[in-house]
Amino acid sequence: MTEKATILVADDTRMTVQLVRDVLALHGFRVVVAYDGLEALEKVQHEQPDLLILDINMPRMDGYEVCRRLKRNPDTAHIPIVMLSALESVQHRVQGLKLGADDYVVKPFRPAELVARVEAHLRTKRGVDAL
Repeated sequence: MTEKATILVADDTRMTVQLVRDVLALHGFRVVVAYDGLEALEKVQHEQPDLLILDINMPRMDGYEVCRRLKRNPDTAHIPIVMLSALESVQHRVQGLKLGADDYVVKPFRPAELVARVEAHLRTKRGVDAL
């Protein structure tokens, strides 16, 4: 891979955003951030990220609704979404996946696992885009 992907991180907790940004930047990814759901939708349109890391509990619009809107829009439905949330129940995980999320990682997360999941989804996306 010659060019690293752009990842949009949407979370209202600045410490989480900074940690995820640092981990991804260390692996060469370009990171764009949003601190609420509406800002995330706006950034998707302007930045055209290759993947989203999306918290559920955010102001103005929660991550479930952001996921629902992106997956229903033909222009953004192909973007992989990894939910990153402290909500760890099976019910929350299932809800995120049913709305179209491609993965669900529970906070606190292990940086190496998050990077591995991001890279796996990007490989899959590249394979689909090549068809």
